[in-house]
Amino acid sequence: MPALTVEPLTPPAGSSIDFGAVIANADLENLTDDDFTTIRQALYTHQVLVFKNQHHLTPKAQYELTRRFDPLATTYGHGKTIDAKRSILHPDLKTIPHQPQVQVIGHGTIESYEGLHNITLKHPHHRTFHRDPIPLEDDYDFTRFYRWHIDAALYGLNPPMVTTLLAVRVPSGRRQTLRYDDGSGETMEVPLGTTAFVSGERMYDLLSGEDRKFALRARVEYAPHPYIWMSPARSRPTGLGMYSDNLELPLSDLPPIDESSIQVLPMVWKNPDTGKPALQIHPSAVRKIHCADGTVIDDLERVREIVYGLQRPAISPQYVYAHDWEEGDLVLFHNRGVLHSVVGAFGEGEVRLFRQCNLAAGEGVVAYEGGN
Repeated sequence: MPALTVEPLTPPAGSSIDFGAVIANADLENLTDDDFTTIRQALYTHQVLVFKNQHHLTPKAQYELTRRFDPLATTYGHGKTIDAKRSILHPDLKTIPHQPQVQVIGHGTIESYEGLHNITLKHPHHRTFHRDPIPLEDDYDFTRFYRWHIDAALYGLNPPMVTTLLAVRVPSGRRQTLRYDDGSGETMEVPLGTTAFVSGERMYDLLSGEDRKFALRARVEYAPHPYIWMSPARSRPTGLGMYSDNLELPLSDLPPIDESSIQVLPMVWKNPDTGKPALQIHPSAVRKIHCADGTVIDDLERVREIVYGLQRPAISPQYVYAHDWEEGDLVLFHNRGVLHSVVGAFGEGEVRLFRQCNLAAGEGVVAYEGGN
């Protein structure tokens, strides 16, 4: 078999993305130690890796590839959420019976797939999550970022190192215009049902000197049971965090809270291979900011405004990689180095079927402690 190759993505016209690569000649079903070493190094260098023509990849091999980045990990990244039906993640996932760490996501009715029968999948639509959605009459042609996020439970379980996404069935031939609708006038053309990525390293690099100093020394406290806590609240039109309309569930309405499971994580995370800093914050789940001087910002609206100001520059169109999915694509991304978002609104008869795997990490996040 030809040697494995790594080819950095070529940014499209007008784009300033500086991450992403295509890996060719990788046999992911029978991965050698040498090839995995190359893939691991490529991932932490390029953040997002694309493997073409992986139609044959089994759920078991997808799980084993994902786990190879973190051999201590065995549990699906969100675990088994108590009171899951109130979680905003509940409608989005189906579990493969014979490989429970691998989830099926997508849109439409699937008669049979990997032990699942007569399942109906629902692609997350911004109308269910954004406060002020695009008018129905524009829904076919226009779309938004649904929710910028890191794949992580953010309560009890460590954020996964990586996520793998396999495109099994992809509707094709249509594009949409993505609108920011935040007064910036920014838009971008995207493939139907794309997954959008931005680099946490670029997000850090775009910070002012003062904001870097703040972010390096601050930590974010996430809400307990965050996906239940935020369920009544609504998102900004950019998908980057929430409006503060006092709609979050009071803590007394959440499942029992284990104080030791509440996560307080650094804002800036260290790349395990290159040592570079990445601004990694899940903007929808933040609840407090712990400052370097020991003070805690607990006014939720102010917390969100601070985080939005730090993150918003890096989701401008020139910094977004919108993957144009083809059937058989496997995308492996560094979940501790990028943020990503579901995108798109599907019409009648447009069916999408994907497999997703991420695993709660065996070790916690490492803060970047450099000076710049």
